[in-house]
Amino acid sequence: MLLRMNVLAAELNQDLEGTIVSRLLSEFGKRIYFPRGIVAQASEADRGAHRFNATVGIAASHGQPVMLPSLQMLLSDLTPKEAVAYAPTAGVPALRELWKKEMIEKNPSLAHARFSLPAVTSGITNGIFQAATLFVNPGDVVILPDLCWDNYQLIFEEQRGACVVHFPFFAPGSSAVLNIAGLREVMQAHRGAGRITLMLNFPNNPTGYSPSFHEMDQLIEAITDLAESGTDLLVICDDAYFGLYYEPETCPESIFARLASCHDRVMAVKVDGATKEEFAWGFRIGFVTVGSRGLTDNHYAAIEKKLMGSIRSTVSSSSGLAQNLLVHVMKSASYHEEKQVEFSMLNERYRKVREIVSAYTKGNDRDLEPLPFNSGYFMSFSCGRVDAEELRNALLAGGIGVISIQGNYLRVAFSGVDEESLPALFDEIFSAARAVRRVA
Repeated sequence: MLLRMNVLAAELNQDLEGTIVSRLLSEFGKRIYFPRGIVAQASEADRGAHRFNATVGIAASHGQPVMLPSLQMLLSDLTPKEAVAYAPTAGVPALRELWKKEMIEKNPSLAHARFSLPAVTSGITNGIFQAATLFVNPGDVVILPDLCWDNYQLIFEEQRGACVVHFPFFAPGSSAVLNIAGLREVMQAHRGAGRITLMLNFPNNPTGYSPSFHEMDQLIEAITDLAESGTDLLVICDDAYFGLYYEPETCPESIFARLASCHDRVMAVKVDGATKEEFAWGFRIGFVTVGSRGLTDNHYAAIEKKLMGSIRSTVSSSSGLAQNLLVHVMKSASYHEEKQVEFSMLNERYRKVREIVSAYTKGNDRDLEPLPFNSGYFMSFSCGRVDAEELRNALLAGGIGVISIQGNYLRVAFSGVDEESLPALFDEIFSAARAVRRVA
């Protein structure tokens, strides 16, 4: 049975006709729209109803949302509207503008690029879900590294019914680190599909690796070459750990900054958030930003309307309280200084782990092989002679929590352990590995 398309969706599709967005939209993405209903009319009332506003379903007194006194005491620096009112569907405007400004400052390559105003989602997971919902159909090819966050599988394979294909993240038996040749091979093998989704996550979870300047150039070249061959690419950039780079040879920009204007057949979606960048994990504030060469402001407005329709029909809107708290924090005179203090703490932990692992790798009898790492929250071991799950359980029995992956890798989040405790943690890991070593 054919579904009748809403006229608002048809209008947005017409606005996007002839662009890569039109070619990449999922069937849901084509159907979705932002209704001219309660939320849209309430937004108009916010601007024009200067006498009485009887639109939104909230309790108000003298023009301000009602707020319990005990809650108001806890949030005395915020107005009732900032604290308990609904946020706009696409997010608090001031926060969106601040986030875009910060994004350009952190990614100078974006200074002259045209891209969308970041839209707020209910966490980074929800941001990835929104992108997948708008642009991935059942059966579409989605390329992931073999070492990746397990939630990708749930979103793309289980939620969207996509065909997930993996490439080895690290180059085997080579002086290279990232397996860009392997990525090229997988992309070329599936170019006949006409459209491909590629998911990239730097710093990578679980390995804690980010590309060097040279590797970043190679990645852009590989993606552009595929686009030149006539394949449309959606590249979703999971920047959850963006900015946590500890080595000078690591490229400090998001790959989105290069992809947003690299080719007419490449559309990049940057998903980032306050989760790690602002050390506000439980706020559940993420952002979705779209960029592609040739898209105009009108195109981005149409994309935003579709994204707003998707947000409206799932989470409705994200926490207004969390967003307004972030606005105050990001406008604070000490904002950047405070963040630098926390970055320095993580950098020192990284240096200590690097020192510990370097000493360990000088030994000849190793049960664990450290994978390359240079950024983020994590480092991981390849467990060639140890079963990772058995090792995890042995450590847990001794009061230590780590993550086993695929039975072959062990992820250690050094971000969550004080620097002075790191030697004891890794001593326990190495000792437990010897105890559960596989017998040849």
